[in-house]
Amino acid sequence: MRIASYIDHTILKATTTESDVEKLITEANEYQFAAVCVPPSYVEFSRRLLAGSSVKLATVVGFPFGYHTAVTKQTETRKALEDGADEIDMVMNIGALKNGHTQILKDEVRAVLEEVRRAQKKLKVIIESGILSPEEIISCCGIYAEAGVDFVKTSTGFAEKSASVADVQLMRSHLPSVIEIKASGGIRDLAFARQLVEAGATRLGCSASVAIVKEEENQLR
Repeated sequence: MRIASYIDHTILKATTTESDVEKLITEANEYQFAAVCVPPSYVEFSRRLLAGSSVKLATVVGFPFGYHTAVTKQTETRKALEDGADEIDMVMNIGALKNGHTQILKDEVRAVLEEVRRAQKKLKVIIESGILSPEEIISCCGIYAEAGVDFVKTSTGFAEKSASVADVQLMRSHLPSVIEIKASGGIRDLAFARQLVEAGATRLGCSASVAIVKEEENQLR
């Protein structure tokens, strides 16, 4: 399978403009990426640009640090879905995990899933694996497997360490097969993208998506 089908073509910079989003969507349609991931304020705008496209529309909730309250995340999610999002990438409350307050994690994912399931869309939970211990990653896998999310995602790309092959392998070994894995952050070349897929990722969050696809095209010539 070509690498483009794994990619969520992403732009989440604070300086993102409408022209940036237009370019992102044009590229996504050209290369047939799985999805685009845009800031929440651009969801409605992106929905209009994606009219008639098979590319999915994703946005972020609780981004990038995850310390929003469950009520805030639920409200963000509801608004994003009303604006036309197909997929929600929610940052979990990392501080709650570090404090051992797993009930907070369970409550927030339940609140967000309530909105996502009502709209018949998909939820990815970002655990920021690069700043977690292996034991914390395993704990997250248990929490989100029980909750029944669609994906567990490695990273926001804003922490000091992003996706790694080892983290994806660990997640894959502790998640049921029905829950997919999205790897993100620092994926800038085809070799690393392929390693992450081989480790168990079924989605890749990339901003260097076009360069990665062109690298693959060059290899296939």
